[in-house]
Amino acid sequence: MSCEMGEREIPPHFLCPISLQLMRDPVTIPTGITYDREHIERWILASKKVTCPVTKQPLMINGDIDIFTPNHTLRRLIHSWCTLHRIPAPADRQISVVDSHQIAKLLDDVSKSPELRWSCLQRINSLLASDARAKKLLEASGAFMKVASIITGNDKMRRENEEALCILAQIDPPKNAVNALLRNEDDAFIDPIIGLLRSGSPETREHATRVLKSVYETADPNELANAKCELFVEINKLIRDDQITNLATKQALKLLTGLNPWSKNRIKAVRAGVVSALVELLVEGSTDRRACELGLMGLDQLCGCAEGRADLVAHGAGLAVVSKTILRVSHVATDRAVRILSSISRYSATGRVVGEMLEVGVVAKLCLLVQVYCRVKTKERAKEILRLHSRVWKNSPCIPPHLLSAYPS
Repeated sequence: MSCEMGEREIPPHFLCPISLQLMRDPVTIPTGITYDREHIERWILASKKVTCPVTKQPLMINGDIDIFTPNHTLRRLIHSWCTLHRIPAPADRQISVVDSHQIAKLLDDVSKSPELRWSCLQRINSLLASDARAKKLLEASGAFMKVASIITGNDKMRRENEEALCILAQIDPPKNAVNALLRNEDDAFIDPIIGLLRSGSPETREHATRVLKSVYETADPNELANAKCELFVEINKLIRDDQITNLATKQALKLLTGLNPWSKNRIKAVRAGVVSALVELLVEGSTDRRACELGLMGLDQLCGCAEGRADLVAHGAGLAVVSKTILRVSHVATDRAVRILSSISRYSATGRVVGEMLEVGVVAKLCLLVQVYCRVKTKERAKEILRLHSRVWKNSPCIPPHLLSAYPS
């Protein structure tokens, strides 16, 4: 079991038995065989019946993979050999300095020792930043629920709340437990996070948005439909805020689009002023394609109710900016823009709206769309819009002659 690097044969005991590659972080498992940590972890996580790859002996891990003993001697030998032969040493992988028992102790102190809470939360955040295995160990230890339980609306505990929120933003919530957080009659979890969204630093608001997004993605539909009105008010502020990062804006848009499929939430979003915020986001011409797509998706959802359509057509730039995105951003954006225009033309097409669609170039853009390559469904929807108001639009001088020939009969 050996291979060559250039003209030099690598000693067999420097190679990982699984990958036959030079080991970066050699560890020994209970069967006595040494592997590269990354490859043996992959093996264990992928195996239904966990066994040693070489000896085939079962590995008793009891749901934990913290069974490795770092082989520092072999690691030093590998680096010495590489130096001697003028070969670049394998890139060092961060060696884990934490185990499940340490994680359990930190979480226990967070829950039961207020005087130690601040320092323990800082330690956990430090581990998440420096140790690749910390996230996995925290999730396995039920960290999300334990850390979430200490968040309160008490301003005297703001630094603890912000530190806890930073942890929650980096780990995944358990699918079988988040509904309990949302069903809490005192809103002991949601209200403090909305409070941090309202008055926290840009970084804290980004963490809060990420946490709410991950929680609502995992929640039952009944809990999604009962999202608080205050949440949509804060989403509206986030979309408008130019002090937060582009990533935070996208997180807010994803949170919004995850809540919008429920009609009660659409009404709450419209009343919070979200339609105007989304239009202005598109007017500003975000250079991020995904942000534009999410903004159009949100508008499409909100135009599913009469109040949302009324807000869009009432905005001076609403129809124009939606039309402008067609054939400029992506196929996804074009499809969403046409869906929005279809909702308007079918359900909110007053004389003023029909005239405005002609004046701001919506009709010309739709005529262009039916001439170019795009999704069949999108093209058919564009033709349907043109047919709906053909008596007003077809003979208008606002449509260039070279596009008029594409007008569907």
